Amino acid sequence: MECSPGPYTGQSRRGASPSPLRDFLRTETGGAAVLAAAALAAIVWANLAAHTYAVFWDTRLYVGAGTHRLSLSLREWANSGLMTLFFFVAGLEARREFDMGELRDRRRLILPLAAGVTGMLVPVAVYLAVNAGHSSVHGWGAAMSTDTALALGVLAVTGGRMPSGLRAFLLTITVVDDFVALGVITVAYSERVVVPALLAALGVLGIVLLLRRLGVRRGPVYALLALVAWGALLKSRVDPVVVGLAMGLLTYAYPAARADLEHATGLFRLFREQPTPELERSVRVGIASAISPNDRLQGLFHPWTSYVIVPLFALANAGIPLGAGELGHAFTSPVTLGILVAFVLGKPLGIVGASVLTYVASRGRIRPPVGWGAVTAGGAVAGTGFTVSLLIATLAFEGDLLQDAKIGILSALVCSFLTSRLVGGLVAALPSGLRQRALLGDAETVVDLAVAVDPDKDRVRGPRHAPVTIVEYGDYECPYCGLAEPVVRELLRGCGDVRYVWRHLPLRDIHPHAQLAAQGAEAAGAQGHYWDMHDLLLSHQGALRFDHLREYAGDIGLDVERFERDLRHPGVLARIAEDVESADLSQVAGTPTFFVNGRRYHGAYDIASLSAAVRAARDRAALAGH
Repeated sequence: MECSPGPYTGQSRRGASPSPLRDFLRTETGGAAVLAAAALAAIVWANLAAHTYAVFWDTRLYVGAGTHRLSLSLREWANSGLMTLFFFVAGLEARREFDMGELRDRRRLILPLAAGVTGMLVPVAVYLAVNAGHSSVHGWGAAMSTDTALALGVLAVTGGRMPSGLRAFLLTITVVDDFVALGVITVAYSERVVVPALLAALGVLGIVLLLRRLGVRRGPVYALLALVAWGALLKSRVDPVVVGLAMGLLTYAYPAARADLEHATGLFRLFREQPTPELERSVRVGIASAISPNDRLQGLFHPWTSYVIVPLFALANAGIPLGAGELGHAFTSPVTLGILVAFVLGKPLGIVGASVLTYVASRGRIRPPVGWGAVTAGGAVAGTGFTVSLLIATLAFEGDLLQDAKIGILSALVCSFLTSRLVGGLVAALPSGLRQRALLGDAETVVDLAVAVDPDKDRVRGPRHAPVTIVEYGDYECPYCGLAEPVVRELLRGCGDVRYVWRHLPLRDIHPHAQLAAQGAEAAGAQGHYWDMHDLLLSHQGALRFDHLREYAGDIGLDVERFERDLRHPGVLARIAEDVESADLSQVAGTPTFFVNGRRYHGAYDIASLSAAVRAARDRAALAGH
């Protein structure tokens, strides 16, 4: 099917509906290009002006006044200061996955947890084997951690045919990876700990927990406490980046509640009628309180970490001389070889091996969300270590050993890219049936639609028992639903195995005629003309008053007097209320919201995007039927 309506993505909202995970992935993969450019710039700078590069990043920057001053080099400010925000964002995403994402079903945590931990232990074992008997053995931490941004960037480039579930699976593994890596930094790569300062930092984090329990929502208060905890950890000689992850994991994520959104709408209307400074502040507070702190902070910090902080870290640490002598020395060094083999072979073996063992040990009850071919490709992509590996390398090594470690990390990045391309090519070469099973697998997917489709009750267009079902929560006055309607019709015309369900979600606080229009559709349905009225309402969204509905009823041949009686019949009102309640149960926040075979669809609702979602659902349904 080819069609060219524009990539509509708008939505009339009751809350935040676009996928935070999708936004996270989009930012990470976009930031990967900036990160790669920064690393390349650091290499060029270090090779053209090595002295200038070293002097610049070793320049000390003082913060404070009088005798209370904190002195760190620019590189240390990047590594221990700015990278705290990087781990804060990682903690926010991990918390969101626990509260609202794939990991809200705690059983789904078992596999990525096992794969994440084993995917670190195996590379460490490989590094230790290569470096056995050498003083460099203590640098094992540099050979274990995947770089989230680069891994997702590599997957975007090499995994165009991979299922979307692989990205979520890989992201979950890298969150586990970051968490364990921070533990390693804290325990294995911190200098002799100053206990009083460490206790002070733990005390501050305890205060954070208490304030959260008391319901305090003042961001500046938490920012100040986090800054104090960071300074205390720095004084304790424990790497303070752990503060970022801890604060991120403590930040709640939850969907916007309808009552909060309606309250915000009411405040805005008051401000529209009486634009005073007091009401302006009330509107801002009301809107902010409707969105979880997790969502707000991700929106604020994630672009900065992806496009500024991590690239600055790369610029500060990736600069290494790459002359023939340096490369020749590095590739005879156990540090370089250990890191290279650990990432390119150890990472895939650890992740795939843990997935297989978990599947076998659970007798198939715990399985990857994607097929084994996709898992293997994900394991290869996970060999892209960079950010955390460089951070640990700077803690573990100095001088030539540090240069060897950096060359190993960069070489592993290139080799993992090539390996993932190879795996993707092998999977693509499989026969169609085997390829689909290798990509999609047979795991049960998370069902986001709380109330299943009932053909005897729901308004259904298309084959009654089609393998693919599209459910749309819509509002007849929502302009975005009007834009989506011709796309849905085109999709149904081109696919004979798709059924379409409309469920009412009249947003009465922003669309004053939406409720009456929904009643009109149901009143027409009582006379067997639901879809005729449905089509008329969506094509006349600016004319939805009572007299308009009465006119439409006459146009499609209804008994107009009966239509008027049915318009306010208790059964009609109850039918719409049931749809609204099912929307609340499914955490639907705006219109249009689509579900494809029970999974919430996040993306543009142009014909190409919806067709791709339908094809994926059809393939999964076919695999489940065998």
